[in-house]
Amino acid sequence: MSSENEPTGGGAGDAPPEQLALIRESVRRAKAPRAKPRTWRGAALAKELPVARVLVDKGVLHLDRYFDYAVPEELDADAQPGVRVRVRFGAGRHRVRDGRREGGGLVDGFLIERLAESDYSGPLAALAQVVSPEPVLDGELLGLARAVADRYAGSLADVLQLAVPPRSARAEKRTSPDPLPPPPVPDPGSWARYEQGAAFVAALASGGAPRAVWNALPGPQWAEELARAVAATLASGRGALVVLPDGRAVARADTALTAVLGEGRHAVLTADAGPEKRYAQWLAVRRGSVRAVVGTRAAMFAPVRDLGLVALWDDGDDSHSEPHAPQPHAREVLLLRAAQDRCAFLLGGWSCTVEAAQLVETGWARPLVAAREQVRAAAPLVRTVGDQDLARDEAARAARLPTLAWQAVRDGLRHGPVLVQVPRRGYVPRMACASCRTPARCRHCSGPLEGQESGSALRCGWCGREEGAWHCPECGAFRLRAQVVGARRTAEELGRAFPAVPVRTSGREHVLDTVSEAPALVVSTPGAEPVAEGGYAAALLLDGWAMLGRPDLHAGEDALRRWLAAAALVRPQSAGGTVVAVAEPTLRPVQALVRWDPVGHALRELAERAELGFPPVSRMAAVAGPAQAVADFLGAVELPGEAEVLGPVPLPVTAAGRPRRVGAPPPGEHWERALVRVPPGRGAALAGALKAAQAARMARGSDAAVWVRIDPPDIG
Repeated sequence: MSSENEPTGGGAGDAPPEQLALIRESVRRAKAPRAKPRTWRGAALAKELPVARVLVDKGVLHLDRYFDYAVPEELDADAQPGVRVRVRFGAGRHRVRDGRREGGGLVDGFLIERLAESDYSGPLAALAQVVSPEPVLDGELLGLARAVADRYAGSLADVLQLAVPPRSARAEKRTSPDPLPPPPVPDPGSWARYEQGAAFVAALASGGAPRAVWNALPGPQWAEELARAVAATLASGRGALVVLPDGRAVARADTALTAVLGEGRHAVLTADAGPEKRYAQWLAVRRGSVRAVVGTRAAMFAPVRDLGLVALWDDGDDSHSEPHAPQPHAREVLLLRAAQDRCAFLLGGWSCTVEAAQLVETGWARPLVAAREQVRAAAPLVRTVGDQDLARDEAARAARLPTLAWQAVRDGLRHGPVLVQVPRRGYVPRMACASCRTPARCRHCSGPLEGQESGSALRCGWCGREEGAWHCPECGAFRLRAQVVGARRTAEELGRAFPAVPVRTSGREHVLDTVSEAPALVVSTPGAEPVAEGGYAAALLLDGWAMLGRPDLHAGEDALRRWLAAAALVRPQSAGGTVVAVAEPTLRPVQALVRWDPVGHALRELAERAELGFPPVSRMAAVAGPAQAVADFLGAVELPGEAEVLGPVPLPVTAAGRPRRVGAPPPGEHWERALVRVPPGRGAALAGALKAAQAARMARGSDAAVWVRIDPPDIG
């Protein structure tokens, strides 16, 4: 037996002195109180600034304020303003031990500032964890988020969820590259086509802050012009931010920026990049490695250093409106940034919204337009087909394509691709009585009946039941006609008419980015039109009445915007480009399309809305919910004295199985909606009153849902 296995006898008294010393030291350490992570019971506090002011990520209005927490000494170095933290939230005053509050659930938050003492008289809970020492929230971004929350009657935590992307540990571990020196001042390039274009670029390069509403000329040069404006801003030593409606537009702007600036000078922020890559790009911007950003809606909060220019393309696109609370619009956020940072502002597009026209009319921004000679040289020839022309051509009326449209297609296919814009996707989305035009409805749920590709049976678009023996409840007729024909049915008809020509479709299921210059028919829904190499030879704008007939305040403006977006992809008139619009030629949006005058149309719309007191001249909010809940809310809110309540009126009931839109009632529930209108200058007071009333409801724990939205997009 070895000596290690022999009995040692008397115990600790026979141990060597070195072992006795180690045993005594271990006992002393065991008796010392050890702090437990996330409660830090018994832990010493930071010697300097031991109080952390934290914004907890709860997102409810009655908790839209800061909370104070104690900073343990172990977290002192990492607990700096702007970092992500975790705290225990919800413990009552009775959960106190050794002078420190305990209990509650762990929630995320942001550390706003460090203080020497708290203005709260009770015991404080300790910070549970510093998630990452990377500061992601500075004072500038915090001020912007607070301004957006106040404008839209929302909570600061909800806005920061939109502004700061989710964390990726691997992205934080990677170092960002060193910033590149400012590029040289670019040439004006195609900006010289505009009356004040060269002066605008020069002002950006010299460090100025011009504000302009830009009515872009048709054609593909808009991306390069945006890139040159960004390059001029970078040349002055400042940063630039460009927000675009979708990923396809971002890709074109990305290509143009790379061509003008070179690699490594700008970041692309889109959801398509994935969370890790997007967060890495966002960190590069936050750390100052990159001074230019181009992206979609979420990029409106990008933390660009020394911001010198904010630019927005096509502000009328629905994609610029954030669907998550508090549902800010990118245009309004960039307007707040321009005022907060005193930087340049550029609002551009082929069309012109009423909101953009108001910026010019009030003198806040200057128009950036081209002379009429330049417009006529760049725009295609626009021709219209109205109801009188269709009445003289019964065969073409049944096929939805009059003789003028067929001729334009035949002539265009000799020289290149032809674009066909259809308002709806699908096959035959809507059917109606051929005699009296009464919409065909399902007998079970009153949903719209739709035609199918195979067979003659109709199917309800809501409940899916087939209808084989329909007759009109108004006139008793049995014949049906297509009320709105979808893109797939249109492609099928054109394919039979032009069997030797390929037909391609672009819509929500499959969106094409580009098409070649070879002759082809491209059938697309609005907003999904691919770019043709060299431009389209012709374009057909079908079913104009379907877009103009919508019961919405923005129907005419939105129809003109979609028509101009399609027509801008067509070659100039000098190169044979032709656009045929199937719509009543006497209507104002159609006339604006023929003259290519979106600014004049927007100014006339603005004048009419000023007379009627509609936005954007006035500020408006929508309050929706069950009838009694809306009545109680309106009775409790302290509205400004100038406020006017319109309604409430019933909202359409959401059918079971149908997708629920933001702010719409749950399936089967009956809701009402009231509109609250205030004159100019009282929008902040209205938002504050609605926010206070909603916070009071939430604090009381009211069960009935009341939905509040500032600047509702659809007010009828």
